[in-house]
Amino acid sequence: MPNSTMMTEFLLMGFSDVWEVQILHAISFSLIYLVTIIGNVLIIIVTTLDRSLHTPMYFFLRNLSILDACYISVTVPNSCINSLLDRSTISEAGCVAQIFLVVFFVYVELMLLTIMAQDRYVAICQPLHYPVIMNTQVCVQMTLASILSGLVYSGFHTGNTFRLSFCQSNVVHQFFCDIPSLLRLSCSDIFGNEVLILASGLGIGGGCFIFILRSYIHIFSTVLKFPSGADRAKAFSTCVPHILVVSVFLSSAFYVYLKPSVISATIQDMVLSVFYSIVPPLLNPITYSLRNDQIKHALRKIMKRILLVWQHKRSQYVYMLSGISKNKYY
Repeated sequence: MPNSTMMTEFLLMGFSDVWEVQILHAISFSLIYLVTIIGNVLIIIVTTLDRSLHTPMYFFLRNLSILDACYISVTVPNSCINSLLDRSTISEAGCVAQIFLVVFFVYVELMLLTIMAQDRYVAICQPLHYPVIMNTQVCVQMTLASILSGLVYSGFHTGNTFRLSFCQSNVVHQFFCDIPSLLRLSCSDIFGNEVLILASGLGIGGGCFIFILRSYIHIFSTVLKFPSGADRAKAFSTCVPHILVVSVFLSSAFYVYLKPSVISATIQDMVLSVFYSIVPPLLNPITYSLRNDQIKHALRKIMKRILLVWQHKRSQYVYMLSGISKNKYY
């Protein structure tokens, strides 16, 4: 195209042009970010310090918390700063980095959620084989495989997106850079990109969802055979929130990413993107860990230990001050 120009920066959309709404958006997103980071960091600390939690289940929980803390840090802080400073520009390099990291974290999160569903299935349905099937070596290998394949997957889609020319506009109709919004700005043929996104989304995302659903169906059928009603209620209260979080995560991501680029972006797309970029890191600590009795017990033990250390240090400090005052008196 003779009038095309290469983009060196992009403009991110806000939720509103009204200053008061921008401030409200920055405050609400900052609070969500703070709660998410605190919740995930607590889980990382507890599952690392308490040796009784050094099991496959909590190994994956710790990795999921590390991932969620990094995932939400890619989009939310930058969005809050843009709202407070009333700016919207992002460099091409920054946009590339955001797309690469968002796709990477979404992929690895989905893989970990799938592995965790398999871990619960083996623990409940095949408890005698659990130590053999979910041994330490297998857990580490599955985690590394998820990370390495995520790097390849993210690198491929990011490179395939930025090989296009962007000449129609530089306004990204999203509060962070994502692939569907950029495809709408391209003046190149994007049919191949859309087919790849559709195939990979349905293949990987749909396959993982079916696998997770299948695992929980087997879990429910096993739980219904439990003689105690309390055990059933506990299992259902643990599994149902997991399925809801995964369903919200995948359905919102499917809608945004599999929506044809010829359809104009709307504020609804921005709202739905919150459900796969911000809500899962916020809810995962609650649904997977903070409602868990072992996690709460370990957290109380660590808090008591910290309190005892603080009291010991305080008594030493008071004793030292009293000794100094006596020396001055004499």
